[in-house]
Amino acid sequence: MKKALSLLLALVLCAGICLFGASCGEPATDYSVGICQLMAHPSLDQATQGFVDALNAKMKEAGKTVSIDTQIAGDGTLCPIVINTFVANNVNLIMANATPALLSAANATADIPVLGTSVTDYADTFGGKIPANVSGTSDAVPFEEQAQMMIDSLGLKAGDKVGVIYCSNESNSKLQYEAVKALFEQKGIVVKAYTFAETAQFQTIVTTAASESKAIYVPSDNTVASNDASLGNICNEMKVPVYTSYGGSVCYASLAIDYYQLGYKTGEMAADILLGNKKVSDIQIMTLEPTVSYNKELCASLGITVPEN
Repeated sequence: MKKALSLLLALVLCAGICLFGASCGEPATDYSVGICQLMAHPSLDQATQGFVDALNAKMKEAGKTVSIDTQIAGDGTLCPIVINTFVANNVNLIMANATPALLSAANATADIPVLGTSVTDYADTFGGKIPANVSGTSDAVPFEEQAQMMIDSLGLKAGDKVGVIYCSNESNSKLQYEAVKALFEQKGIVVKAYTFAETAQFQTIVTTAASESKAIYVPSDNTVASNDASLGNICNEMKVPVYTSYGGSVCYASLAIDYYQLGYKTGEMAADILLGNKKVSDIQIMTLEPTVSYNKELCASLGITVPEN
């Protein structure tokens, strides 16, 4: 009887250990992190990869382990589902890749540290008051320098028209539109917004914008970015140069940040928080220095001269 009871107790303990992931092929980790990425896109993918690489490297240096659960929501309306799962699992930190993911995380918890990346303006996102448990990295770029780069490289002059394409559901995109609009209009260049709310409207909007504009400017808009192959095909066929705030293969030139490095910096922040070196409230929002790049092949097909410098 004693042997039978001992065996039963051992089985119960084993089941309990397995349930909590401390044994049975599931070694316990020191920390758990949930990543909610808005959608699959090269820029966002690079930011997530940079975050994962930096966090794993820092944990290894500290002799600690971390489990990372990466989920791609696919749409802003699905971000809360992903985030709520992380909160229910009581993760130690949430990384929100893109503005809708960040808003969902901040709305879901005031206790778990939240780091954002690929977010343009944190203050605007939260109506001027950033929650105490939120920090991260910004993909904001100097709009004045971008506008001037377009003017110089395309030889834009007073009366020329620049079309700005963005999704009306993305507040950060509207903010960028207002900024570049003011800068172009100072030079007498006409600026018109071409907005859409549904992806089904995208090709029609792009075609209209390209037919009415000398050049197209695209802010850091996640919805446009996820459809920028279509944007490039239409504008290249119509010989209208595209300039994006986030870089990518569809633009003839860009002044943009490196999204892998953006994510890497966010991963270093996460390590500092998890290891107790810093509190999330002590970490300031960080931006990166952008770099200039030209797509020489695309410039050649559009008849644009790449500056020697």
